[in-house]
Amino acid sequence: MFTGIVEELGVVEALEDQGDAVRLTVRGPHVTVDARLGDSISVNGCCLTVAARDGETFTADVMRESLDKTSLGALQPGGRVNLERAVTPQTRLGGHIVQGHVDGTGAVVRRQPSEHWEVVEVSLPADLARYVVAKGSIAVDGISLTVVEAGPDRFTVSLIPETLARTTLGLKEPGDPVNLEVDVVAKYVERLLAHGTPSDPKDPA
Repeated sequence: MFTGIVEELGVVEALEDQGDAVRLTVRGPHVTVDARLGDSISVNGCCLTVAARDGETFTADVMRESLDKTSLGALQPGGRVNLERAVTPQTRLGGHIVQGHVDGTGAVVRRQPSEHWEVVEVSLPADLARYVVAKGSIAVDGISLTVVEAGPDRFTVSLIPETLARTTLGLKEPGDPVNLEVDVVAKYVERLLAHGTPSDPKDPA
């Protein structure tokens, strides 16, 4: 589990095509300082498992399913990625609960800069729109953000200078893909409501 607070902008060092998978190597001095084999690291919002570590780099295997359904398939050597280590019981939950399980991809539609922040509009798959509400939480490339406006096929977020400087959203151009993870609480609520209110097991049949 993650919080959506990006710890570091990493750099893609290598991509080794293995046919039905890619072996991804990322340089991230901060997140690798205590990384061990088997640890989870979020890369642009995708939970990946550390398969190897060498100094300031770590390597993870990305299966075809992840390549097809996330923006990781578009990565190139030299590209920047958002990195976050998994939370611990002592971690402050500064963002919201982020699983690192990407629900779908969108794309940057437009950017509207202002003096002290920037509004970014992102396209949204229709099947995810019901989970996105104004003032609710969403993870964009693993970044915990608050939705400003929500529509049937897009939403907007306001980015402060810190977010623009420390994450990939400061680099994204219109048309660039982004990974989206909606608030898991909304999905659980929907599931519970779909099955109705369970009867009390003590009630007579």
